[in-house]
Amino acid sequence: MSDESTEKIVIKKPFRFKFYFTIAIVVFLIFGSAYFAGFNVYEVITNLGQTFRLLDKLFLPPAWDYTERIIGPLFETVQMAIVGSFLGAIVAFPVSLFAADNFIENKYVNTPVRFILNIFRTIPALVLAALFVAVFGIGSFAGIVALFIFSFGLISKLTYESIEAIDYGQVEAIKSLGANKLEVLRYAIIPQVLPQFMSYTLYAFEVNVRAAAVLGYVGAGGIGQTYERNLAMRYFDRVGMIIIVSFFAVLIIDVISRNIRKRLV
Repeated sequence: MSDESTEKIVIKKPFRFKFYFTIAIVVFLIFGSAYFAGFNVYEVITNLGQTFRLLDKLFLPPAWDYTERIIGPLFETVQMAIVGSFLGAIVAFPVSLFAADNFIENKYVNTPVRFILNIFRTIPALVLAALFVAVFGIGSFAGIVALFIFSFGLISKLTYESIEAIDYGQVEAIKSLGANKLEVLRYAIIPQVLPQFMSYTLYAFEVNVRAAAVLGYVGAGGIGQTYERNLAMRYFDRVGMIIIVSFFAVLIIDVISRNIRKRLV
């Protein structure tokens, strides 16, 4: 056997230019954003002592006797999230049908609806709450309206994307039997989308519980008002108790909601 036939073939690894270039861009964006945003690691380290002193005031110990006065505002916060989330979901489903281009096959309908939904999603719930407090006055009603609009924008987008991702073979099969739009919706679209829609509604509820907890800062009711009042008065032990109670309430809601969503999807 000749020497040529026994030579090893060495394949050179290609230079991964795109990979290294992408990494460099990401690193540049991170450090560049940190620089222009004024983030300073040195300040974080030098202020650790002050951070620990604040934690000591909050939690060592918290005001356990203040717990009873937190329950009422906490329930109001959860109620705001429930009403806002599920009203938003009720309105979101029919609007999602007009945004889905495989149900309403008309770009002159889909495009304006999607544009309006984008507007709703770009406005934070806290900003909406501040606007509605100016309109309706201080109280939970302004917070409910803000969460309703926020939930509507979020659920609508997720739902119309799910409608566009359905198995269209079922739609074509029903159409071939002479079904109209409403029959296609009932027998082909809703059975496929309903589990995801319910999951999105529960997800919006989880998000709204957290959002509703801070809406009180602008006077929109809930536990946020209690938090803001105690923080302004420097009652840090009460603030710590509010944080503890809110944490466990959100944790319980997340666990329950996650288990329900697992059964739905």
